Amino acid sequence: MSQDIEQIRQQALSELKQAEDAESIRDLSVRYLGRKGRVTRFLRNISELPEDRRPAAGKRANEVKKELESAFNDALARLSEKQEEKGAIDVSLPGRPAPVGTLHPVTRITRMIAKIFERMGFGIAEGPEVETDYYNFEALNIPKNHPARDMQDTFYVSENVVLRTHTSPIQVRYMETHQPPVRIIAPGKVYRCDSDLTHTPMFHQVEGLLVDEKVSFGDLKGTLTALVHQIFDPQTSLRFRPSFFPFTEPSAEVDIQCVICRGAGCKVCSDTGWLEVLGCGMVHPAVFENVGYDTDRYSGFAFGMGVERIAMLKYGINDIRMFFENDIRFLRQF
Repeated sequence: MSQDIEQIRQQALSELKQAEDAESIRDLSVRYLGRKGRVTRFLRNISELPEDRRPAAGKRANEVKKELESAFNDALARLSEKQEEKGAIDVSLPGRPAPVGTLHPVTRITRMIAKIFERMGFGIAEGPEVETDYYNFEALNIPKNHPARDMQDTFYVSENVVLRTHTSPIQVRYMETHQPPVRIIAPGKVYRCDSDLTHTPMFHQVEGLLVDEKVSFGDLKGTLTALVHQIFDPQTSLRFRPSFFPFTEPSAEVDIQCVICRGAGCKVCSDTGWLEVLGCGMVHPAVFENVGYDTDRYSGFAFGMGVERIAMLKYGINDIRMFFENDIRFLRQF
């Protein structure tokens, strides 16, 4: 029995040297000193020894027990000190600056456009991204089976529910609950079946609407000219080309002088010297009739632009997909 306690002591100390973490040391303590530990069992079995050997065996077993308790506690203390030393803070060292995030370029351009129109007296309106067929198409003078629907391939949730293809439904919803004068912009996400260097299935638009008495196409041109000059610079020229949109008449596409070559012709503008940036026009009377506006008294204009398109021109980006790849090297530039 006395030899057994010495063997237990030596084995415990040997295993303690091999322990590398606090969990291993605690496991050893339980295995040797716990209620069912080896030292504890030895003490319980002393009664089996001859009576004359019991005192010496009991004394030695208690000595070993105290020695191992001290050894385990010391090992835990040393380990704790090492960990504190590793994690100690040297207050004389310079601080480690935390990386600071910045606004995404699409968010930056959206806010820039919003601030420009807010200075012009426009408010900001919002609406659902999941729209009914009525608000997304029919209320905007695009009835079912109309060829104009081919211009906007869409994601249908059901037969009459669709992910909005533009933010124009916001304009209809706003006019239903507000009487002229109306002066709003409608920023937000829109969805179409496009995916290439210049198109993505989800992108961002800012559309605008102004309705009042005696609103003319000249007001539209002046508003968009002010917008372009504030986004780019006052030297940027504009041109309005006749176009077609079911919800405006007359309609136009707006081109700006190429911001890369200044009209001389380059790859970005396909050697034309011009870049298309947005569509616009005078609100079609049918749209006013759908919201109950008096077409004899009121007129108005509407316009819409892709935020990513503006950002690509503003920052010289040639692939729209870079906005959504979350490459930190790209985002750090902004």
